[in-house]
Amino acid sequence: MRADRRDLPPTTSNSLRLTGTSYAVLTLLHHLGEATPYDLKQALERSIANFWPVPHTTFYAEPERLQQGGYLTVRQEAGGRKRKLYALTPTGEAALREWADSPEVSRSQLRDEGTLKIFAGADPRVIFTQQRQWRAQKLIELEGYLDNLRDSEHAAAIRATLLTGIAYERALIEMIDRFLSEGSSFLQDADASARPLDAKG
Repeated sequence: MRADRRDLPPTTSNSLRLTGTSYAVLTLLHHLGEATPYDLKQALERSIANFWPVPHTTFYAEPERLQQGGYLTVRQEAGGRKRKLYALTPTGEAALREWADSPEVSRSQLRDEGTLKIFAGADPRVIFTQQRQWRAQKLIELEGYLDNLRDSEHAAAIRATLLTGIAYERALIEMIDRFLSEGSSFLQDADASARPLDAKG
């Protein structure tokens, strides 16, 4: 597919603040090489969105913001839909590597509406029954990705994230199944086993 060679050069902005969404875009382009915003959205839904939710409106606007900051290049197709294709600049690659190689990470957070509703008084059985169906589907999806993973320079990193997601879904499904089968006795056992952890702070 022929592209307009009047590529738009990146502009430089030392004040551009990189966010989690920024690093999501940079990471996907590191894997894809070059992509349209639609390509990025499709890749996001198959990968990063499984463990790092990103609002779609923010995500669609981010490539242009990063291009203006000098982290991406952009070129536009000469024909067809004249799509914009983004790729990493050396500055973008360096920023991604610096962030990824840093040992500093923020603490994991559980943000789950079902848990909030249970805390507000919803019937746990109703919430957990619905969640089990969704989590079982997600587990099948992740296991399918793992089964179809091809060897590449990024395969080890992708495999590690998939195994993390699979272990997470399996653990929650096991907890839900125990609750649905054991009810209040499971809650008492879980509360007793959690207390030593609480005592350790």
